[in-house]
Amino acid sequence: MQETSRKIGDKSETKATRFLEHEGFAIVERNYYASKLGEIDIIARKGSVLHFIEVKSAQSDFDPIYNITPAKLRKVINSAHYYMKSKKLDISFCIDALLVRGGKVELIENITL
Repeated sequence: MQETSRKIGDKSETKATRFLEHEGFAIVERNYYASKLGEIDIIARKGSVLHFIEVKSAQSDFDPIYNITPAKLRKVINSAHYYMKSKKLDISFCIDALLVRGGKVELIENITL
């Protein structure tokens, strides 16, 4: 039986969380919903920087980086600003992509530069 997209996404986010923790990140939140603005898959902290991380995975040869469209990126950026404002945070932050391809995980930091 084929897995649903949600189940695949959940597995990828769990794998991503383990990877980030292994790399020294502290997970702050998962699946943060910023009202109508959108969702942030993982919010993590490393040192004094808060990372808003979009997780994408692929089961085929298709590169999941192409699923981070300009519209999706805008939603993540707006959600990050909403989070910072709602939590009254004044710290450095960045938007990252974490790609899960088969058994490999790749973190691309600061994708908005």
